Amino acid sequence: MRTWLPGLRGRASRQLRRAWRYSPPVILAASFAVLILLGALLLWTPWASPGQDLGFWQALFTACSAVTVTGLVVVDTGTDLTLFGQAVVLVLIHLGGLGLMSFAALTVMALGGRFGLRGQRLVREAMDQTSPGDVLILVRYIAILALSLEALGALLLAFVWVPEMGLAQGLWFSVFHAVSAFNNAGFGLLPESLSPWAGQPLVNGVITALFIIGGLGFTVLMDLWRQRRFATLGLHSKLTITGTLVLALGAWLLILLFEWRNGETLGALPVGDRIWAAWFTAVTPRTAGFNTLDTGALALPTVLLMMFLMFIGGGSNSTASGIKVSTFMVVMLATRSFLMGRSQTTAFRRGIALSSVFRAHAVVVLSLMLLMLGNFLLVILEPDLRALDVLFEGFSAFGTVGLSRGVTTEMSAGGQGVLMFLMFVGRIGPLALAFSLARPRDAKVRYVENQVQIG
Repeated sequence: MRTWLPGLRGRASRQLRRAWRYSPPVILAASFAVLILLGALLLWTPWASPGQDLGFWQALFTACSAVTVTGLVVVDTGTDLTLFGQAVVLVLIHLGGLGLMSFAALTVMALGGRFGLRGQRLVREAMDQTSPGDVLILVRYIAILALSLEALGALLLAFVWVPEMGLAQGLWFSVFHAVSAFNNAGFGLLPESLSPWAGQPLVNGVITALFIIGGLGFTVLMDLWRQRRFATLGLHSKLTITGTLVLALGAWLLILLFEWRNGETLGALPVGDRIWAAWFTAVTPRTAGFNTLDTGALALPTVLLMMFLMFIGGGSNSTASGIKVSTFMVVMLATRSFLMGRSQTTAFRRGIALSSVFRAHAVVVLSLMLLMLGNFLLVILEPDLRALDVLFEGFSAFGTVGLSRGVTTEMSAGGQGVLMFLMFVGRIGPLALAFSLARPRDAKVRYVENQVQIG
């Protein structure tokens, strides 16, 4: 026994080290699974809910939604959870939103330190940084920037909610929603989300600013801080900012058009409030999850538009999810180049690397396959619910958005399990793909190329 046990321990130790070095997606997924389980156990305790304890399944769904910064709920956060339970949700949101970015940076940097030059290339591609040292700077700025913006947002929101609710409740309301907004989580303390303030300029302005800034991506924010001018920004930052503006403004105008005369949404509001409500509805699908209009009463064109926006999501390396704005922009630009007969994909007088084009298409195709699989299962498991409502929940879960047509609580345990799967892969998947696809794998053999009929 003593002769072979040390050798066994040595081999196991080496295998664990190899797993850490070569499988960051596995480590990332496992760490998030453990965090979800710990959060569920905390929410399952008697201290987390008043009067009646949450069932473990409800606690697990809530923890999964919080860690993946989604916002879909099967219990009302404001009434079914105590202050302790709400604080647990808030901590899980922080760890899931900002912890993901920090974990990614530290993991990539660890790989860079162990793999030398090859690891440094991984750092540059996966984190869009120029050197491993920039990743350390990124981690530090993530914490400083997030806490500063959340504190500023909470302070501004307090000017509205403290006079309405009193000091203690108003401050907690402001802090909770500021953190939830910046992390694109969509958790609120009222069943109707932010509908009572559909036309309140300060609430609309602060909340949308927080989740748009949080969804731009920390790489873009650092680039803006350093350069201060659009012309000198990096190509990734230009694509993300341009795509965000085009999608937000385009969706804003379309929602005004689709919902202006809808008596259950914009049509029920004064003209000034309609502008704010349409803007909020246009930008919240970037995975923010808050709503000021009844999502279940939206017109069909608006619902389809929001599903499209939820699939795209926010910026890379951000608190948002989805395939990411930069991915969408690269795919669109590559399609334009093909249709115009160009051999190179370009934007802002810069060429986009062919590897980035391949990666963008791979992320879109794999994301579509996962989303189709999830929605296929949901339709099978929930035959008594409207197909449109079920598909909307599936898109919302995969994009970690949190917008709901009001059927999440009506779903069976199987349907809610599929939603948890979509939330998990929607949050972990794109980053795991970035890790795996960023690794250079130079082929040792080149084959003769042949034409294949397409279309």
